[in-house]
Amino acid sequence: MAERSFVEEVKKLRLSGGEVFRGEGILAVTKALLESGVSYVAGYQGAPISHLMDVLADAQDILTEHGIRFENSASEATAAATLAASVNYPLRGAVTFKATVGTNVASDALANLASGGVTGGALVIVGEDYGEGSSIMQERSHAFAMKSQIWLLDPRPNLPSIVDAVKQGFDLSEASNTPVMLQLRIRACHVHGQFIAGDNKRAKFTLKEAMENPRRDVSRIVLPPASFLHEQEKVKDRWPAAVKFIEERQLNEFFSEGADDIGIIVQGGSYNTLMRALERLDLADVYGNTKVPLYVMNVAYPVIESEVIRFCEGKRAVLVVEEGQPNFIEQNLATILRQAGSATALHGKDMLPVAGEYTAAELLKGARTFGERYGRLQALPVPAPVRKVIPLVAATEPAKPLAESVHARPPGFCTGCPERPIFSAMKLVERELGAHHVSADIGCHLFSILPPFNIGNTTMGYGLGAAGAAALNTQADKRAISVMGDGGFWHNGLTSGIANAVFNESDNLTIVVDNNYTSATGGQDILSSKAVNATRSTGHEIERAVRGVGVKWVRTMRRTYDVAGMRDALKDALTTKQKGPKVLVAQSECMLNRQRREKPLVRKAIADGKRQVREKFGVDSDTCTGDHSCIRLSGCPSLSIKPNPDPLRTDPVAHVLDSCVGCGVCGEVSHAAVLCPSFYKAQIVSNPSRWDRLREGLRQRVIGWLQKSEAKRRAEYAF
Repeated sequence: MAERSFVEEVKKLRLSGGEVFRGEGILAVTKALLESGVSYVAGYQGAPISHLMDVLADAQDILTEHGIRFENSASEATAAATLAASVNYPLRGAVTFKATVGTNVASDALANLASGGVTGGALVIVGEDYGEGSSIMQERSHAFAMKSQIWLLDPRPNLPSIVDAVKQGFDLSEASNTPVMLQLRIRACHVHGQFIAGDNKRAKFTLKEAMENPRRDVSRIVLPPASFLHEQEKVKDRWPAAVKFIEERQLNEFFSEGADDIGIIVQGGSYNTLMRALERLDLADVYGNTKVPLYVMNVAYPVIESEVIRFCEGKRAVLVVEEGQPNFIEQNLATILRQAGSATALHGKDMLPVAGEYTAAELLKGARTFGERYGRLQALPVPAPVRKVIPLVAATEPAKPLAESVHARPPGFCTGCPERPIFSAMKLVERELGAHHVSADIGCHLFSILPPFNIGNTTMGYGLGAAGAAALNTQADKRAISVMGDGGFWHNGLTSGIANAVFNESDNLTIVVDNNYTSATGGQDILSSKAVNATRSTGHEIERAVRGVGVKWVRTMRRTYDVAGMRDALKDALTTKQKGPKVLVAQSECMLNRQRREKPLVRKAIADGKRQVREKFGVDSDTCTGDHSCIRLSGCPSLSIKPNPDPLRTDPVAHVLDSCVGCGVCGEVSHAAVLCPSFYKAQIVSNPSRWDRLREGLRQRVIGWLQKSEAKRRAEYAF
């Protein structure tokens, strides 16, 4: 189950030429693909373009009507290799995945594709996961584009520019026989707006025609001596063709070109943020009219020398707004200006942060510094000294910076997450057997490295948890523990981790967290999903796959909330005398997706007057000792503290917030760890039946009678 459905939104994809399309960035990309006559689309989900995969999946009917093949690829490498269909045939194809990690995985296929070149348009849509909203290492796709000489588009983040970039990307690819990357920042993927739609087009050359009339060109295969010629072809033929196309189509934009003798060169993706900064400095208005000349690089690579020289001609200074490090564009511009003998001063990282996201605040500082340096802004005045005056009214205390007034909140597991009890069990085992080296993996389970669990020594990539512990397969008394999710398992963990462990006779333990779908990327179905998918084959058990590659010791825990059972299974795997790799499959559905699915149904049932029962846990304040081991071993966001109601006890007691989803982990942890018996389970009944009311009334009478008896007994002792 995907975390978001686009069933209603995809109806907009049927709009015809001249109609107004209103929607989100990723929907606009899909519409642009349809208008471009694409033949096939593939990809791997991952923020910020994971919803693009969901849109494509929900638009299967429309894609099929236009003869478009859609693939939920097993990995980014699989997706990139799909573009091989465009090498010999005039077939337009697009793939999508998260960068830069996705590009890293796909690098072998992309490098070969770029070397041999393409006949049909090949577009790689990368979600540039950079900045404060990122979940990965801070790198850029730019380096890969330069390395393999793949042209990189970075359009202004509005729907007309994004749609135009998709269409122009296919044309550019075909004009230069080179694959093209379309880079979409996080906000560009989810920006809302409108554009004038065009007609959807069927491919002129179909997949069926390609199959029935196979073509072969040895010069396109990356094999000596052709591979040596490819490098020359890139420089002598493809590059000039790309430059000519970019110049003729005017893909890069000039704004207020002759308005001043200073200017700013900015990547398209940073255009909106820069305009906000210039507006604050009264150098632009809300409509995009600017007093400072701008050169907007909607094509980040290659850099067009003639346009750079044209823009810088007659200007005293130019500021380069290039987000991230290294400053590839700034270095390239410096070389161009130096070789052209230009006297224009070039600024960039000397006035802007060397690394990190260029937020509006950062660009405001940089643009202000640039404007003050060249006399376009009055320097901020230095406050004159004033004599001390005692105010009649107490002055308001100045607001502190956010970092000083708000505590850091590290990411953690959701309320009721089925992965939390796995790590609670690991902490319990650690008490008995001592600490073990834990090789972590990409996914929600990576949050275990943070408090309260503090489990995990390294992480090397998606599905590489088991491979990350390969060097630690020694004859030591302790076994290394590896963790990977079901998404990472099918991505590449089965071969690079499990099969590799079998081949090299590893004696370590691998825990495969099985949520029934790729929870971390939005709940998309995978091979082991239990849901019946009309267009995909599901229901393939991880345990069978593991045994199929030769693992002998395999256990499957069907319910991870059984903390004691998880503890015993882990202890058995770490102490068994049986040699060879051990695999523990820990199954339970992602609670967040489960709540997304069930809560609307419950609300509807309550509105319809149907009886509904919700389980919730609580803590008996009289029993709680204030030790808070339950919180340290669980870490559930619903577990909090409150003042002790007993005036003779100062320690706060544990408290369960109303956000509790009734998963029972807190109680299970307390039981498994032999903690205090202060947890209780209650049932909240909506639209109670007559029997519910009768039973509740009887309970209240019995409790009232017991309370009166206790009060009477205490009164007698008082005398």
